[in-house]
Amino acid sequence: MLLPQAFLSRMQTMLGDEYPQFLAAYDQPHFRGVRMNPLKCEKETIEASMEDLKPSPFSSLCFYTQIEKVGSLPLHHAGAFYSQEPSASSAVTVLAPRPGEKVLDLCAAPGGKSTQIAACLMGEGLLWSNEIVKNRAQILLSNMERMGVKNAVVSSCHPEILCSRLVGFFDKVLVDAPCSGEGMFRRDEQAIKEWSPEHVKACADRQLAILHSAKQAVKEGGVLVYSTCTFSPEENEGVIRRFLEEEPGFILENPGVPFGRKAENMDAVRIYPMDGGEGHFAARLRRISESPETPVSIRLPAEKGEDFKLARELLQKIFRQSPENSLMQAGTRLYLLPEGLPDLSGLGVLRAGVEVGEVKGKRMEPAHGLFMAARPEALQYSVFFSSNSSEIAAFLRGEELGVEFDAPNGSYVGVCVDNVTVGYGKYSSGRLKNHYPKGLRNKK
Repeated sequence: MLLPQAFLSRMQTMLGDEYPQFLAAYDQPHFRGVRMNPLKCEKETIEASMEDLKPSPFSSLCFYTQIEKVGSLPLHHAGAFYSQEPSASSAVTVLAPRPGEKVLDLCAAPGGKSTQIAACLMGEGLLWSNEIVKNRAQILLSNMERMGVKNAVVSSCHPEILCSRLVGFFDKVLVDAPCSGEGMFRRDEQAIKEWSPEHVKACADRQLAILHSAKQAVKEGGVLVYSTCTFSPEENEGVIRRFLEEEPGFILENPGVPFGRKAENMDAVRIYPMDGGEGHFAARLRRISESPETPVSIRLPAEKGEDFKLARELLQKIFRQSPENSLMQAGTRLYLLPEGLPDLSGLGVLRAGVEVGEVKGKRMEPAHGLFMAARPEALQYSVFFSSNSSEIAAFLRGEELGVEFDAPNGSYVGVCVDNVTVGYGKYSSGRLKNHYPKGLRNKK
């Protein structure tokens, strides 16, 4: 692997006696990992399907694995786990989200850290996941849906606009900033090609600007975590020092984690390949200054009209106990909203909560995401298959299934793999019409 000489010279200065060990890491395969999703399953489900798992020090939800191309596995389709380089989970561990909190992930695509935050919230509180680049925001949305996240807003909005509208709204804010990607060199040759000292400096300036936007959204006493996947002191310690010099309303806190090593003359955490991860930096800041008045929760109009009636009837047919969340309509689609939402207008919101379905004439067809956000025990009807069964392989290819069980014709039935919901079908006379989205199917 041909690495830039300017990068190597700087790393040698930074690491001293450890530099040969660092350099030797580039002759080794990069770390692979998975993070289990407690919203949809238990640890035993993942362990039973992946025999080589080893615990990661960066999060209790994360494991090392040697398995390649996990994206086609049934449990991946079901959102039972997220494929993630192990040390990428370190920033959310430093953030330490708790159930009931309001959390903003400001630079969220493709969704690894957002879905980890959602796992920590366990359906309580509110997660706002933002990505300024629209096509990357769509990938973020797809991953949030796959992982069954119900209490989230996904948006594509400029950080300054979003944070100035949501001043003092969040208990915790994560800025996993776009960076020069030095920690990605072992698994992304494009990151090597794009690297230059000038690129590093440009990244540092942009990162500082994003931090200054993000600070507005943090409530008094709240936490702001800044993280990157680069080794550059200019983008890491340098950005934090500049921010603290310009913003006296924040202080640096001990990250309070057992992994990695202390940053350069600073109470923050660094991770190198020698520490079991590709490369990360995280600093935890706390707001000690007052914040302006926070936005009030949105007031929704009463549910009037035939479309709302169709949605409520559909929910009663699908669930044993129909969700009581408020409904919102956007065009022909209706959504179950999380609690405590602020005004969403003008913030580039792609989705809030869970899509119930789409009105088609005088009926409503349920959305794939409605089933992905449901555990099997919450559904009226479910069919169960093992991850190595021919039936689940056929379902993920989009094929119709033959099933026999006691359900009325026309019932919507959850399809489950190893007791994790992966989609749904419509039952009729021993057959299950496949409703798994075409864009997600495995190739035949």
